[in-house]
Amino acid sequence: MKMNPKRGRSGRRRKKKVLETSAVNLSHEGQYIKLRKWMKERGFHDKRLRPGLFPDTGRGLMTTELLQPGELIISLPESCLLTTSTVLSSYLGEYIHRWRPPVSPLLALCTFLVLERWAGDKSPWKAYMDVLPAAYDCPVYWGAETVEYLPDPVKQKASEQRSVLQDFYSSALRFFQSLSPLFPEVLEKVLSYEAVRWAWCTVNTRTVYMKHPRRECFSAEPDVYALAPYLDLLNHNAAVQVEAAFNEKTLCYEIRTVVPYKKHQQVFICYGHHDNQRLLLEYGFIADNNPHKSVYVTRDAILPYVSRTDKQLQKKWSLLKENGFLDTYWKKVLLGSFVSESNEVASVELVRKICLHLLEQTSHALDEISLRKSEKFSDSNLVLVEALRREEMKILTSSANVLEDGGKIPG
Repeated sequence: MKMNPKRGRSGRRRKKKVLETSAVNLSHEGQYIKLRKWMKERGFHDKRLRPGLFPDTGRGLMTTELLQPGELIISLPESCLLTTSTVLSSYLGEYIHRWRPPVSPLLALCTFLVLERWAGDKSPWKAYMDVLPAAYDCPVYWGAETVEYLPDPVKQKASEQRSVLQDFYSSALRFFQSLSPLFPEVLEKVLSYEAVRWAWCTVNTRTVYMKHPRRECFSAEPDVYALAPYLDLLNHNAAVQVEAAFNEKTLCYEIRTVVPYKKHQQVFICYGHHDNQRLLLEYGFIADNNPHKSVYVTRDAILPYVSRTDKQLQKKWSLLKENGFLDTYWKKVLLGSFVSESNEVASVELVRKICLHLLEQTSHALDEISLRKSEKFSDSNLVLVEALRREEMKILTSSANVLEDGGKIPG
């Protein structure tokens, strides 16, 4: 699924221009031969999909035959899925069962991933570990300078995400210490922050939803993760329709297509109806022609253009936030969904000023990004930030043109 197998899900933008126009068959590469052999031993016999390198998305899965609506894309046996049940049945089970307070399902999975990766050839999951990315393109991997070029709302969420990960790691240290009998070497070298960050991103970017029964050995957080080897090579497309779920009768995680696929065509799934800010934060990539693209407007962007002497300002602000209007205030005004006729002119003028201010900010950011990219050792993730900023520029420019016409959307 990655443009570069050693990176996360966003490599697709980086090398798009240097790839050939047709997909490259990857099924003869050693790591995929070993993965398929390992999966066959666990009951997976599907021959409808094979890995390929595609010019627009990077690594993904293509069909080997015509697929009709309603047909199975893939059926992955439970024995191939990596879940908390896998962890509990492993050497970690006894440690998790006796630890108090109970660990979260996420921590159990992350710990197991780190230890299996560290085990190398001794791990029964080695064939799967070898095809996982060595690193990811999510902002928690970025340097502080690169994060600074993100739009303010995304930058704030990226900072919050980093804090969540750091707290996750810090709170796990005592549990990690309890595992010291498992290691002949220094524990901190195995379960380091960097290793846990890799595992955390692996779970967040590559798992499918699979609800598990509540177990006393785990904390109350939802236990809904399942790592699905091979299936997790499927790329995202917001327009596709599939039916995906764990089949309790066949004991397989199944995906059925709602649309037909031609032979050798790339097969997609939809990760959710997410805008590119969300895709970047959660998965580390930007989707071209995303139908859910948007620009977020923060409180700090609006406040300079409203009266601070308004005694009802805080109340109005709380009302906007509670009803989900704050981040999408822009769209609401443009489409007239909550602005009264008497306030329409003032509202459109307010949004026009904010729009022009954000356009100036975005233009300045793009100029700075261009300069940074010209440096010899610039961060490759700047390509992602630039793509997000350019999308923002298009939305803002379009909005400004509408606002110049009095806020009337062309028919």
